[in-house]
Amino acid sequence: MTEMDARLIEEAKKVREFAHSPYSKIKIGAAVLAQSGRIYRGCNIENAVYSLTNCAERTAIFSALAAGEEQLTALAIVSDTARPVPPCGACRQVMAEFHIQRVIMANLAGESKEMDLEELLPYSFDAQDL
Repeated sequence: MTEMDARLIEEAKKVREFAHSPYSKIKIGAAVLAQSGRIYRGCNIENAVYSLTNCAERTAIFSALAAGEEQLTALAIVSDTARPVPPCGACRQVMAEFHIQRVIMANLAGESKEMDLEELLPYSFDAQDL
């Protein structure tokens, strides 16, 4: 694990405390690294209408995009689960859209697992498929 990977995990740990998760009670934090070197954070934000819930990963990605970033290189996800939690399908598709190649999943127990996007979402849907 690189120093930057460790920093991404720490940022994701910090932001997970701001999660709004009254229904699942699971707090998740994410931190995405832009090519500029800046880190953008996000947490899960639940809603009583579950389809309006936004995952931590997408919150972080959308924050980076809203700040004008165009190239995102890595993303870390942290939760207080038994194993490092993988991103959901919707988040995987958003990661594919913005070419985030490295995903680091971690839990509060200190376990981590890194996967590349192709492992997480092989043969992903792409704009060329439209």
